[in-house]
Amino acid sequence: MSDSWLSDTRTSYDTDAVGYADKVRGLLEESPYLRASLALFAELVRDAGGGRVADVGCGPGYVTDHLRHLGVDAFGIDLSPEMVAIAKRDYPDVHFEVGTMTDLDLADDSVAGVLAFWSVIHVPDHAVPAVFAQFHRVLRPGSPVLVGFHVGDGTRHTSEGYSGRPIAVDSHRRRPDEVARWLRDAGFSIEAELVMRPDEDVPGAIIIARSQV
Repeated sequence: MSDSWLSDTRTSYDTDAVGYADKVRGLLEESPYLRASLALFAELVRDAGGGRVADVGCGPGYVTDHLRHLGVDAFGIDLSPEMVAIAKRDYPDVHFEVGTMTDLDLADDSVAGVLAFWSVIHVPDHAVPAVFAQFHRVLRPGSPVLVGFHVGDGTRHTSEGYSGRPIAVDSHRRRPDEVARWLRDAGFSIEAELVMRPDEDVPGAIIIARSQV
């Protein structure tokens, strides 16, 4: 926890874990594009030979569980111990652990897929290349990564959580071409890009890439 943004993010999600979990409950049921993207990701994992998939920044675990129902051997990693506690409570048959995407406690070439579902939004620009390098390190060659993020420019600071309690966390909005460039620099080839709700103030985007052989 040498970087203040890591410490602030962990503390903020520990503080607001219950409020955040309540906020995202049912999100996938309301989002056909997200469900379709996750189904595609699951298919790509199977096509690449299958195996364990890391949901990095899993939060309360609802996406990890969704992947399990798609037939993916998914497990979750999150910076916040309180988030992991909620995930373990709600999905006791799924493995969750505390960890950081800046230094994944996984062996090289050990997973068949990496999912970063709106979790890199809290990573400042200077740290993103190292995070994507971690994703590439732990992925088997030819395996997919899915990155979801807010589209736009600049940073939004949040000082009050969904529970009304004080937090201090930054969310970075980025252009798809910027995220794609970082992924290419880390050794990935881009396979698909999807921008959702482009007419809204803050669209969402998903990029699916593959670890180059």
